Amino acid sequence: MGYQLAIGDRTYSSWSLRGWLLFEKTGIPVSVTTARFYSDDFKRLLTEFAPAQLVPALRLPEGMVIAETLAIAETLAERHPDAGLWPDDPTARAIARWLTAEMHAGFGALRNHCPMNLNVSYTDCAPPDEVLLDLTRIETLWAQARDHFGADGPWLFGAWSVADAFFAPVAARIAGYSLPVGPQAAAYVAAQLADPAFRRWRAMGQAEGYDQPFYRRDWPTQPWPGPAPLTATRSDGPSLNATCPYSGKPVTDFLALEGRIWGFCNAFCRDKTLADPEAWPAFMAMIRSH
Repeated sequence: MGYQLAIGDRTYSSWSLRGWLLFEKTGIPVSVTTARFYSDDFKRLLTEFAPAQLVPALRLPEGMVIAETLAIAETLAERHPDAGLWPDDPTARAIARWLTAEMHAGFGALRNHCPMNLNVSYTDCAPPDEVLLDLTRIETLWAQARDHFGADGPWLFGAWSVADAFFAPVAARIAGYSLPVGPQAAAYVAAQLADPAFRRWRAMGQAEGYDQPFYRRDWPTQPWPGPAPLTATRSDGPSLNATCPYSGKPVTDFLALEGRIWGFCNAFCRDKTLADPEAWPAFMAMIRSH
């Protein structure tokens, strides 16, 4: 038995995003089980991963369950030392752990005023002073990491690390609520939104199609500020491909992209691709091969 990860709604669950990125960005194999918030399925999911009370929760290969993303991150780093979860440099690693721990425990004003919602971007959310103070602190932490350790890449410590997984939902909040930050922080937010793993997560949330009223806000909206996806539409078959690019199973559901029809083994495979075709390497490799 390998790792089994329990997560909630991809559109709304910021902690689930953090836990999932630890696997997606490192290539550590994992099977993922998801359930919709505020539903009987979600209650059943937590029962299956007891005694965890929240998501993400991780069942280890030996069968024990652990929770809390910080514990999951440290467990994976210990068991997979070559996965690059923390920076190699000891000082950078210490600072990365500090930033990650502060994110794990803090920034309550930002979390409460701007819950993660990857379906929408608001032009203005009237952030109160407490949120602005959180943003100032976040920019200070990001600047320290970038100025001292970030020269070799777009992430806080150059190469991607656990710290970037933990701040991915913060970047989504800054973008989704048009929060005021300086140029350096804005560049980091743009890097998070453009990351293919983040784009895949958001696309899967759009494919799920969950609408949770708790996360709605009555503010003016604008298009999502991340990279604009290629325009694809649902379609009828037949398709150029006979098998799904993800599962290898026979195709049953179809989309049209740039005048060609492509098939998938189920509606979710189609719809996650429909949401952002370029986020999916297997799909893009397939269309390039034709």
